[in-house]
Parts: sequence; C-alpha cells; structure tokens
Amino acid sequence: MTSLPPMSVAGRLDALRARFDGIDALVVTTLPNVRYLTGFAGSAGLLVVTPEAALLTTDGRYRTQSTKQVSEAGADVDITIGNMTDQRQAVSDFLSASPRVGLEADNVSWAGQRTWASLLTSAELVPTSNAVEGLREVKDDAEISRMERAAAIADAALYEVLPLMSQEVTEEQFALALDTAMRRGGAESTAFETIVAAGENSAMPHHRPGPRPIRRGDPVVVDFGATYEGYRSDMTRTFCVGAEPEGDMARVFAVVGASQAAGAAAVRPGILAKEVDDVCRAIITEAGWSDRFEHGTGHGVGLDIHEAPTVSQLGTATLAPGFVVTVEPGVYLPGQGGVRVEDTLVVTEGGSRPLTRFTKDIHGILD
Repeated sequence: MTSLPPMSVAGRLDALRARFDGIDALVVTTLPNVRYLTGFAGSAGLLVVTPEAALLTTDGRYRTQSTKQVSEAGADVDITIGNMTDQRQAVSDFLSASPRVGLEADNVSWAGQRTWASLLTSAELVPTSNAVEGLREVKDDAEISRMERAAAIADAALYEVLPLMSQEVTEEQFALALDTAMRRGGAESTAFETIVAAGENSAMPHHRPGPRPIRRGDPVVVDFGATYEGYRSDMTRTFCVGAEPEGDMARVFAVVGASQAAGAAAVRPGILAKEVDDVCRAIITEAGWSDRFEHGTGHGVGLDIHEAPTVSQLGTATLAPGFVVTVEPGVYLPGQGGVRVEDTLVVTEGGSRPLTRFTKDIHGILD
C-alpha cells in the first residue's frame, strides 16, 4: 500500500483568523473543526483561537495523544490537560482580554450558551456560522488522498462481498459482511451506518438493514462508505439481483443512471452547486418522476459525511478546485422499489474526477 502525503494543518489557524468578523476570539467546540485546525482526533476537547495564540483543552485520557497529534500536524497550539473545572479556568484566563468572543452557533445549545455566559462574564458572546466549515470546503492534497484511500477500501470491500447477494442473505447480513470487509481492508470505521435496502424497501432512501432476504429480481440499494484517518468516502450502487430489471423499474434504472451521469459530468469549477442539482433534476422531471426525487442531489464530504457545500435547490456555493461533493439522484416508487446511484467527486482545475470507482455497469454482474 503506497504511503500518503503527511497531514499538515500549518496555516489553517491564520486562515481562520483572517475570517474573524466582529469577534476577537473564537471558541471551537465542533470536534471535526478542532481536528481540522489542530490534528487532534480525540472525542473530548475544545479549541480557543485569538489573533495571537490558540489553546486546546482536553482531559487526562488524551494527555499523550493530544501532544503527539498536535506536534505531528504542525499546529502552533498550547495544550491544557485537566478536569472540566481546570479546562474552564484555563479558557477563562486565556480569553480575559477578549471583549467579543464567537461561539459556533450551529453547534452550541442554549444550555451551552448559558454556560459560556456564566464563564465569560466580561465578554460579549457573538454567534458565528461557517467560520471553520468554510475553510474545510477546499481540501488539500493530503485530505484528498485519504478520501481516495477510503473510497478504494470501500470499492474493494463491495467487490469482495457482492457474491453474497445471490445467496439469499438478509439485508442486515449483507451490511455486516460489507462493514467487516471494509474494516479488514484498512478502514478505521464505516463512514456512516450502511444502507442495504432490497425489493420494496429500496423505495425508502434511508432504510435501515433488516431481516428481509435479498431475492432474485430484487432491486437492492447499497449506500456505504469507509473512514480512513478521519476522512470519509460515500458511494451508492443499485443492483438487480440475478436478472434484468423489468417494467417501471427498468425505466427507473435507466433514468437515474442518465441523471447521475449528467450531474457528474456537470461538476466543474465555476458552476453553482444548485446548477448541478438542476441538471440531475431536469432529466428525472422529464421522465415524469419529479415528485419521486425527494432529496437533494448531493453534499460535501470530508471529516464529516455531510458537510458544505449543499448540492440541492438550496445550494448557494460556487464549486472550486478542491471541493469534494457527491452526486446521488434517485427515484423511489413506493411498493415497488427505488434506485439511487452515487459517486464522490473532487473538483479539479479542468473539471472533476471520481474518488469512488466501483462499476456502474451492473448488467449481469450478479448472474
């Protein structure tokens, strides 16, 4: 297995400081944002950033890990280890000269806001949104390489377990086999809860795998991904087990395939995220199924499985090199079945390239 470029967060804190708007400091409580800025991947901790310095606080479980990860990532961050009282005192002292302190409004609850108000009595608390997430939209080469590794692990795992689909295993048995194969292939975890939806269940976009057997002739939606060093992949393929789809479902397979191919081809620098959704939606609407495509076309992927930008009718971002997005149109016919096809693509200078590479030519693959 080839080595990947080393992860480095150097420069990210200064990039964040350049985005300060009406605040003198920012409290970062969203763990993926903490990891992005410092390299620290623990399950508890927060980061405080001022124009001159940054402080990471966490508890004793991460005494060694935090120092190691922050140093290896090249983050210029002080670290305080202690219980919650110690951490809060350290943050209070660190922010004593900051009159306007930003909180991540999308992550801090009302109760959390009141806690911060009681701790930082001399500061004005300011709600912020997208301060770090906006930076995360553009992935560097090290991030993309980890997402590509995660996608390759997922691709290989699906090839490995796909023959089980012709052996009348249940949805949950197939999902477990797929998850296990990804872990065996090097994934640190799944990217999200794997979806396996057979027959009529495939008409439910987020069906949870259950005891239903996968039978010959079933449409089967498999939506899954792997996580590698924190970064995620996301892919969906829909199979027809041991037979060619018939009737309405044959047309659904064809229309969704055409929609997804057109949407993926549209991904390039300078296009609005909404326009990618428009491309996919137009083909499905022309086929008469606009009311059966009931979710957005895609989303950003990275340290989170769903992150900016949104690729939907509400999407406002303009795609740029380094953006990583999914294109995943679907059509769902209640009582019959559904089809979704999804790839994760990275925007390049000249267009885009897929990170997920499992074949979409599924005809006969399960015969």
